[in-house]
Amino acid sequence: MDSNALLLTDRVAVVTGAAQGIGKATALAFADLGSHVAICDTLEDGLQETVREIRDRGVKVISSVIDVRESSLVAEFFEKVRVELGLVDVLVNNAGGGFWAPFSEVSEKGESVLIRENFGSVTNCVRAVLPMINDGASIVNVTSVEAYHSAPGFAVYAAMKAAVQQFTQSLAVELGNRNIRVNCVAPDMIPTPGDAELAEDSGALIQGLQPTPLGRKGTPEECAAVICFLASDLASFVTGSTIPVDGGTVAAGSWKVREDGSWGM
Repeated sequence: MDSNALLLTDRVAVVTGAAQGIGKATALAFADLGSHVAICDTLEDGLQETVREIRDRGVKVISSVIDVRESSLVAEFFEKVRVELGLVDVLVNNAGGGFWAPFSEVSEKGESVLIRENFGSVTNCVRAVLPMINDGASIVNVTSVEAYHSAPGFAVYAAMKAAVQQFTQSLAVELGNRNIRVNCVAPDMIPTPGDAELAEDSGALIQGLQPTPLGRKGTPEECAAVICFLASDLASFVTGSTIPVDGGTVAAGSWKVREDGSWGM
């Protein structure tokens, strides 16, 4: 194996939602591997902190405070990327979010917000990048393990994450003739600012049970590592796939691990 296959030296990587959590960890990981990075988010303070940390790594970085639900702003951002950094080699669609509520309490407006934030944001960015993405590039979409199973209180959010997974598979086939690979990561139990309230509201964490079969939660950096793998030449024959980064929760299904290490239904 070529030990340089993981490196992303002088490639142009775009990461959405990079002010915190998985997006920030991914942007920093790309910089560590030699990429020039373009980032965006709605959180200006966090975004500027990410910019400072990327600059410290000695690569180029540009940023925009935008809402990726707005297609016109997305188009302007990608044109800025093209002018200042060049054609795109990697796109990571990380931005997204949700709230907990039974579907009967989700208004039409709330549903529209969830659709635009978790699906429209992805299609907006893909549509904008396609005229300026290199052949042989990589697109990585961040979905969720909720794409695989029921998610009471997150019905629309989960449906959109499943939609992103299906969109990824179709796009992988459409873009295969340009050798553009399109894949997903599906995180779970990776703490991100704001998630603690969601876990508490939904009752997802049960006293006496381990959070995952590995017995711990994950980190944003562990998810970023998988994204970097998918963007690199190490994954040159991987497309249309989804990798759960979840400590084994999808594999466990209805099986739960107790704090003493035993398991049961």
